[in-house]
Amino acid sequence: MDSVDVEVLRSAEAWRKAGHRVTFGTIVKTWGSAPRPVGALVAVRGDGQVVGSVSGGCVEDDLVEKVRAGAVAKDGPQTITYGVTNEEATRWGLPCGGTLVVVLEPVTEKSAFGELLETISKQRLVRRRLELDSGRVTMSPGTWQDVLEFDGKVLTTVHGPRWRLILIGAGQLTRYLAEMARMLDYHVAVIDPREEYAAGWDLAGVPLERGMPDDVIAAANLDGHSAVVALTHDPKLDDLALMEALKSAAFYVGAIGSKKNNDARRKRLKEFDLSDGEIARLRGPVGLFIGSKTPPEIAVAILAEMTAVRHGVTEPSWAAKPAARFDPSACEVAPAASGKA
Repeated sequence: MDSVDVEVLRSAEAWRKAGHRVTFGTIVKTWGSAPRPVGALVAVRGDGQVVGSVSGGCVEDDLVEKVRAGAVAKDGPQTITYGVTNEEATRWGLPCGGTLVVVLEPVTEKSAFGELLETISKQRLVRRRLELDSGRVTMSPGTWQDVLEFDGKVLTTVHGPRWRLILIGAGQLTRYLAEMARMLDYHVAVIDPREEYAAGWDLAGVPLERGMPDDVIAAANLDGHSAVVALTHDPKLDDLALMEALKSAAFYVGAIGSKKNNDARRKRLKEFDLSDGEIARLRGPVGLFIGSKTPPEIAVAILAEMTAVRHGVTEPSWAAKPAARFDPSACEVAPAASGKA
């Protein structure tokens, strides 16, 4: 499955090849409460069809009008600003005081979207450099540390998987988690030396490593854009992988299993050369508590927690495991009460 950004690029290139006029937009700056972040993409076809988003609706409506009229990016790239004043912000449906700057460019063969998509399909990061004066596009290999840069004359964007997820075990849950993670711009790899699981692994675009987990993890040079989740329920495989992952700079390390099993796992990990602080990094049971039962639900819970960690959000109170089943009647209060149950 493609990420949202890849879908925008793919649609823009397909429209161009079909002979449509296409305008491609990238948010390069925001101020205040802009609804979409820097780097958000949109493509508008000459007849008004849209894929992607830079505002959630209202700005897109104006872009559609301008693209249909041929009033923007007709001869080359340009910038356009929305919401300079509170009145304009209200007009475009932006939060009060919100402002965003979008670089618009006509999509042509020189845009090199085909080359860009081919490189992304190989799970590689790409830096795309656009010169606004000339419309010249060049590309080079990217790194996980690269970010969007714009100085008014040159726009450099980064495309491809910005995050890396390594999954231990090639079971059913792994398949759901891998597919969902790719939609969130993760480069996903799976480690499983077991023949009975490896033989059935056929998820396109997700490689399977057959080595021992600790060796593969140790050689992976995990950094702050990396995550590891152990999913086999087999201590011989999971513990070895976790032992290496917890010593790395990975931003997230988790393991499937009950609280009892994970408490036992932490005791086992103490027998290795891991500090108490390193062991404390282990997230197990893995994922936010949302009552997950099925493999797809568990995958959602894991990715939700990973997303929260990425953005520095602490676990919300409603996602903590309850001591007892929630009873709505226990929270009823009289109208004049303070609101505390």
